[in-house]
Amino acid sequence: MYFYGMIISPQVTYSVNGREYHLAYYLTDGIYPKCATFIQSISIPQGPKATLFAQYQEAVRKDVERAFGVLQARFAIVKNPSLFWDKDKIGRIMRACIILHNMIVEDERDGYSHFNVSEFQP
Repeated sequence: MYFYGMIISPQVTYSVNGREYHLAYYLTDGIYPKCATFIQSISIPQGPKATLFAQYQEAVRKDVERAFGVLQARFAIVKNPSLFWDKDKIGRIMRACIILHNMIVEDERDGYSHFNVSEFQP
């Protein structure tokens, strides 16, 4: 999250392999600056552990990018810069957009014709 040119990480607590961490991190690709909160993929993974990490990290990052892209395409408010909004307001806007998106998808899904599949089976 950018705030007047500075990167501010949210306060979190999580445990990995029995060690407790208090710094959030973001999955990124090569276009972001080198920073402790930005975890970039391993470009040339050495060994099965590093390869598995790189595969999972890329998959998760792409899922998030696709989901965010869908919201940006549907809601103009998500496209616009939000540098001067506080974290709570951004969170509420994103939750509202996600809920609206899910409602639209459910409504569109209900409009599909339901075919009797047995007609097409020999």
